[in-house]
Amino acid sequence: MMVEGFVLRAGLAGLALVLAAGPLGCFVVWRRMAYFGDATAHAAILGVALALAFDLSLYAGTLAVALAMAATVSTLAGRGWAMDTTLGVLAHSALAFGLVAVSFLPGVRVDLAAYLFGDILAVRWSDLAAIAAGTGGVAALIAWRWSALLTATLSEDLAHAAGIAPARERMALTVALAVVVAVAIKVVGALLIAAMLIVPAAAARAFARSPEAMAAAAVAIGAAAVAAGLAASLALDTPAGPSIVAAAALLFALSVALQPLLGRG
Repeated sequence: MMVEGFVLRAGLAGLALVLAAGPLGCFVVWRRMAYFGDATAHAAILGVALALAFDLSLYAGTLAVALAMAATVSTLAGRGWAMDTTLGVLAHSALAFGLVAVSFLPGVRVDLAAYLFGDILAVRWSDLAAIAAGTGGVAALIAWRWSALLTATLSEDLAHAAGIAPARERMALTVALAVVVAVAIKVVGALLIAAMLIVPAAAARAFARSPEAMAAAAVAIGAAAVAAGLAASLALDTPAGPSIVAAAALLFALSVALQPLLGRG
């Protein structure tokens, strides 16, 4: 049976996303950066508004604002700000300003749902190329810095003793997160990208005996969620982005149920 072109592009885009989101999501979970991911993702809507207002590439606009948000959060964290409150203020403020800014764009009709929840079935070959380039770069960065990132995540004192700068590794993760958010907005949208980072990684814990195994399991679970979500979307006429995240959530529930059998409960 021949696969429709838009389904093939959607599947490839989803797989490209989880290739980077899987290992990156593990660091998000290990470092308790879930709210950080939310703040960066919500800022992407403001990037969409700026891109449309100044006739820029969507990816350039969202990446610029996501990087600015990530740098702001990292700076405030280094100054000892209470992160839960700060991230809450920044995340919701950025989303609100983005939605308001979009409403002021003259003569521009914007389907906000596509940016909030993704429109993976509308991914074009040019979008796929941008997604693959962004996620490939992130995957290469994580592979290159894997040992240093793990050491800095485990203990900053141990990292210093090994000659590793924790601030540099934290910035590497910050940049990687901003890039993934920027390219993922077409796939699952600003409101759901944090879920695709966290849920597969959380589910992978049940099957992981090592950090590397957890990262590989997160990629596999994310890929399974993409396949199942797309299949459900086509069969049941449900929105593709939320269907993918719902499939990931079901896989997480399954992993929780299997934990006692796997000796991880």
